[in-house]
Amino acid sequence: MRSRETTFISEALIFKALMHPTRIALLEALREGEQCVCRLEEALAMPQAYISQQLAVLRRVGLIADHRRGVNIFYRIAKPEVLQMIDLARTMVNSDAHSIGAGTLSACTCARRADRTSTVLDSTD
Repeated sequence: MRSRETTFISEALIFKALMHPTRIALLEALREGEQCVCRLEEALAMPQAYISQQLAVLRRVGLIADHRRGVNIFYRIAKPEVLQMIDLARTMVNSDAHSIGAGTLSACTCARRADRTSTVLDSTD
């Protein structure tokens, strides 16, 4: 019985993480692939500190993963099944909202991206 209870708790934590509209928006922004924080800031028009807070919740339950390249942190969906859950919820509320994924974002031109690009170029010489 203990392992069933642990499973139920783990499942509930995933639903709890999805109970915030900003976290769903972040997952939508990651739908098309890995994104740096500056692109997520642009997509949601919210401060970096707030976005990082919400990303931490999603990371704790294992829905997203991150890695560092130089000074930048990049995020990706670790459990693609979560997108099916979001799609199902959208169907249940009859919403025709559109994805805010990478295809709708402009190219990242922030200083953090420029730093990463020059670091990558320097290391390929």
